[in-house]
Amino acid sequence: MKHSTIPHTRRGHRGGPAHRIGRTLALVLPVFLVLSGTLAVTRVNWTGSPSSSLLAASDISSAGVSAKKASRAPQDVLRDQLMGELQEKNPGVVLTHLQQAVNGRPSLARHCAAIARALGQAAERMYGPSRAQSYARPVCDTSFASGVLAAHS
Repeated sequence: MKHSTIPHTRRGHRGGPAHRIGRTLALVLPVFLVLSGTLAVTRVNWTGSPSSSLLAASDISSAGVSAKKASRAPQDVLRDQLMGELQEKNPGVVLTHLQQAVNGRPSLARHCAAIARALGQAAERMYGPSRAQSYARPVCDTSFASGVLAAHS
């Protein structure tokens, strides 16, 4: 059996200064990249609206919600947006926004009736049948009114 004539250059367990710097970078650099990437993502306006509101680093959980919305179907995003708006505004305003959304994006027209029906059911729970029905209008046929009726029955 022949032994190698090449001398071993390993300096033991400690290593030289370059080895220590490399090991330190190997530990610190990934942590730095993850933190800077996370902070950068939280400062991006993911909503697509021109408002200049920025997320704070403490809003990372709501950024996760926005990321989930981005991967969902447009009609689901619109329905959830309008349902949230219904908590703050009257159903007439929300129905106007539904009509504007459908006019601006005709591919949503086939989902308009289902969205209006869901809004009608939610409005009935919030306002009661009489008051909710007073907001009914011919958006997506009579789906809002039928939603109010279905929730009341």
